[in-house]
Amino acid sequence: MDKEDLARKNILRNSEEVEGKSIKGYNFNQGVDYDKILDNFSTTGIQASNFSEGVEIINEMIQKKAFIYLGYTSNMITSGIREIIRYLTEQKKVNVLVSSAGGIEEDIIKCLGDFKLGDFRAEGKILREKGINRAGNIFIPNSRYCEFENFIMPILEEFYGRQKNEGKFLTSSELIWKLGEKIDKKESVYYWANKNKIPVYCPGITDGSLGDMIYFFKSKHPDFVLDVAEDIWNLNNSTLGPEKTGIIILGGGAVKHSICNANMFRNGADFAVYINTAQEFDGSDSGALPEEAVSWGKILPDAKKVKVYGDASIIFPLIVAKTFAKN
Repeated sequence: MDKEDLARKNILRNSEEVEGKSIKGYNFNQGVDYDKILDNFSTTGIQASNFSEGVEIINEMIQKKAFIYLGYTSNMITSGIREIIRYLTEQKKVNVLVSSAGGIEEDIIKCLGDFKLGDFRAEGKILREKGINRAGNIFIPNSRYCEFENFIMPILEEFYGRQKNEGKFLTSSELIWKLGEKIDKKESVYYWANKNKIPVYCPGITDGSLGDMIYFFKSKHPDFVLDVAEDIWNLNNSTLGPEKTGIIILGGGAVKHSICNANMFRNGADFAVYINTAQEFDGSDSGALPEEAVSWGKILPDAKKVKVYGDASIIFPLIVAKTFAKN
C-alpha cells in the first residue's frame, strides 16, 4: 500500500450513522420570533442545547409538582436577576430559597437606594476615594451600608431582647423573614418570602455586611447568639417529606453545596439544573458536574440533570421565560 492509499484509508474511513436530532440553527428568513429562536436552541448544539435541556427539566419539575430549591449567589441579587427571583418568590413558583449573605442584605439595601451601572475597568483607587464599591460593573455607594446599619440595628435589638427575656436564640432564616417584614416593600424578594412563608436559608450569614452588623452588635452585647444549627436541621428535614425534589442553582460555593447536601438525606434529588461558569478541573464543588453529585447521593442516578455553562444574568431570564412564566 503506497502512502496515498494509506492516507486515504485513514482519512476517508466509513462510519456508522448516529441517531438523534440533526444540528440546525434558526432561519432568520422567517423573521424574528424570540420564542422560536429559544426553541431552536435544542438543535443548535454546544451550550444552547444544554439550555434547552435545562428548560425541559424545569418544565418537568413544574409538571410533576416537585418541591423546588432555588439557590443563588449574591451577585444575582446585586444584578437585575433580583427582579426575576422576586417574581418567582411573589408568585410562589419555588419552595425554598438559599443564598449567600450578600444575596440577603443587598435585596434590603436596594430598597434603601439604587445601585448604578458602572464599568468593569473602573480604577479601584478612585472609587475608594469616592466611597463607591464595585461588584463587577455595578456601582454601590457605601452610604447604602450606613443606611442598612440604621435599619438593621433596631431589629437585632428586638431579637436580643427576646433572647434575654425568653432564652430563645435568633436563627438566620428568622432574621431574613423579619428583614422582609420590616422593609415592607413589594420590590423586595424577602418581603414576598415572608408574606408567602417561603423559607430562606443562608449558610454563610456572617460573610458580608450582615456579618459586619452582627460584629458591631455583638461588640456591644457579647452574649448575643445567632443559632445556625436550627437552620441546617430545618433545611435538611425539608427534603424528607416531598415525593420529588428539584434543584436550580445559579452559581456555586456554599449555596450550591448546602442544597445538594440537604438532598443527600433523601438519597438524592429527582431533577437538577446548574447554571455557572466554574470548571471541574480543580476538584471544587462549584465546578462539579451533576454526575459527581450522583456519586455522593445528592442527585438520584436516574435523575434528569444538566449543567449549563454560562453567565446566569443572560441565561436565567430566558429559562424563566420558557418555564415558570409560561406556567
